[in-house]
Amino acid sequence: QVQLVESGGGLVQAGGSLRLSCAASGGALSSYTMGWFRQAPGKERDFVAANSWSPGRTGYADSVKGRFTISRDNAKNTVTLQMNSLKPEDTAVYYCAARRGIGVITTSQEYADWGQGTQVTVSS
Repeated sequence: QVQLVESGGGLVQAGGSLRLSCAASGGALSSYTMGWFRQAPGKERDFVAANSWSPGRTGYADSVKGRFTISRDNAKNTVTLQMNSLKPEDTAVYYCAARRGIGVITTSQEYADWGQGTQVTVSS
């Protein structure tokens, strides 16, 4: 089990950018698939992006493809989500998640470890 702490959320105008970070402790992220999910008020938690450590594959939700980029730094045990061209519909609490193993996993139930979430608000 790893402990995850997200940071970098905030308020931004539409068209702007934010960079979310997820710091891990208690385990080496090099053995984990890492994912980002988001949950808007009254909605389910949705997949945003995932990165598999082997062989270094990534996957994105169609709604963020071309705008968001997930990356990891195994030496620093961190995962980041660079979010560009933000839209009001990107407003949500963003969660970092970890799953031991490989493969780009898009279902939240497959992830065992979660951060506390960070709020992202995009104003129009």
